[in-house]
Amino acid sequence: MFTIFLREVTAFLNSLIAYIVMAAFLTAMGLLLWVFPDTNVLDYGFADMSTFFYFAPYVFMFLIPAITMRSFAEEKKNGTLELLLTKPLREWEIILGKFFAAWALVWLTLLPTLVYYYSLDVLGTVPIRSPQGEVLLSKNIDAAGIFASYIGLLLLGGVFCAIGLLSSSLSRDQITAFVIGVFLCFTLFIGFSSIAKIRETADWAFYVMQMGIDYHYYGMSKGLIDLRSAAYLLSVAALMLFFTKLIINSRKW
Repeated sequence: MFTIFLREVTAFLNSLIAYIVMAAFLTAMGLLLWVFPDTNVLDYGFADMSTFFYFAPYVFMFLIPAITMRSFAEEKKNGTLELLLTKPLREWEIILGKFFAAWALVWLTLLPTLVYYYSLDVLGTVPIRSPQGEVLLSKNIDAAGIFASYIGLLLLGGVFCAIGLLSSSLSRDQITAFVIGVFLCFTLFIGFSSIAKIRETADWAFYVMQMGIDYHYYGMSKGLIDLRSAAYLLSVAALMLFFTKLIINSRKW
């Protein structure tokens, strides 16, 4: 698995698409957080990254399928998937190696966004004078809440990576895999909540909403690390990887 992981990471970093995806994400989120008049934090007046964590999933659902679309589609097209399956490698080792490589790129993409946190921390630090005349620094940023939100976003990135691998295993064409990946990410993210909103007053609406990824992600983006939400996101990722294994395994027969 580690060999597959290194191979995939090297392939990502040697391709232009990885840098395009990272640049596109950082540019889009930077514009939303600092420039656009309706969303920028400077006009908002609070040291808060809620705008970042609200819009990041919608950017991810396009960019992560672009990362994963080549994972199995290219292997199928070049005929190297059959070669991999003849090696002393189990399907899980191949799938998890590719999954962790894609997820590592998500982590690498999010790493520069810590500059946004540092900038808000500096902007939100206000000097105040104590009754004894000492000058103290008052920090107005919720560091714990932002940390919990990052955990939720990383878990969501893992879910989208798993969905992207499933989409890539369904087709030989990378563009088709990308389209399927975007569709599945979008549907599983807001599909259930959209259905629930049709009849918000119905008894079943709340339970349907809880089946959606967005319900659990936005719960964590409020700064609460809920183990149930974390377990849900990890379970969805595991389920997508299991479906991927079934599809890859079916190619043996």
